[in-house]
Amino acid sequence: MTDAVHVVVPGPLGQISGGYIYDRRIVAGLAASGRRVVVHELPGSFPMADEVARTAAAATVPALPGAGRSVIDGLALPAFEGCMGDLPPLWIALVHHPLALESGHPPERARWLGELERTMLRHAARVIVTSRRTARDVADLGVAPERIGVVEPGTERRRCAPADGHPPHLLSVGALIPRKGHDLLLTALGRLQALPWRLTLVGSATREPRTAGCLRAMVEAAGMSERVEFAGEVAADRLDRLYAAADLFVLPSRHEGYGMALQEALASGLPIVSTRAGAISDTVPESAGLLVRADDPEALEEALARVLTGRDLRARLRCGARAARNGLREWPDAVARFAE
Repeated sequence: MTDAVHVVVPGPLGQISGGYIYDRRIVAGLAASGRRVVVHELPGSFPMADEVARTAAAATVPALPGAGRSVIDGLALPAFEGCMGDLPPLWIALVHHPLALESGHPPERARWLGELERTMLRHAARVIVTSRRTARDVADLGVAPERIGVVEPGTERRRCAPADGHPPHLLSVGALIPRKGHDLLLTALGRLQALPWRLTLVGSATREPRTAGCLRAMVEAAGMSERVEFAGEVAADRLDRLYAAADLFVLPSRHEGYGMALQEALASGLPIVSTRAGAISDTVPESAGLLVRADDPEALEEALARVLTGRDLRARLRCGARAARNGLREWPDAVARFAE
């Protein structure tokens, strides 16, 4: 086992989210390149680690090798708080975005997570992040820039979505959690019911059941039940079909450490309406999308109205997205960079 790379993840690796997809792709790519990979799936709750998570983390520590072959996903870091001193001397943190930047945390909890992450990352031999923006966020936590490596996600080329269905089909992909800003999207669309559109929301409703329930209530109260579909988590082949059938991708996130769903939209040649939060401005070029201030439903409404009523604008953004897809990193390149 001394030559194996050990990867620690919070919960089952097969979960559907950008972070878990990234982890799975890296694990699979390392294994395909001939490396032996051991995955430790910690049970319990995260990031507010419960006793189950802490016990599992402590039990995992003796199995972790040194020499830079132990990688801990940042979402699992709080579980190691009580056994931080027992970690191997050259462990590596994989940070998708700082824990304190997740929307919905009370201020006191956000401060606690920020300080915990600052302390733990100080002990990591290296920190791998998924975007240049997250590299800056991690540096703000006191990690020296030379200890930070950026490995952006890869993507797979998708079929280009056809132009201009009627009514325009809007697609949003992301778990129904506060950070993704679905409440802002539904508020904006509620004011645009005079325009033709339909919306499909793809993403887990179980990670934050209260948020998901509030979103459904918003749709019903606004009389949009016939125009908004809550698709839940979907299999990869259906997601491919949804991207291929969409006319516009919308994700008004309050923060993104990278924004893999936005990259998937570019890979499908879809015009985008999103925000400038976190790394989104780095992920989505101006030629491919309209980006507005985060947490601003009025600005989002204006951008959606412009795209829904502007056929020429949609065509221009679609051309920009199709051009951007040619420059997207593929997963084998991301895996090679991660290994480096």
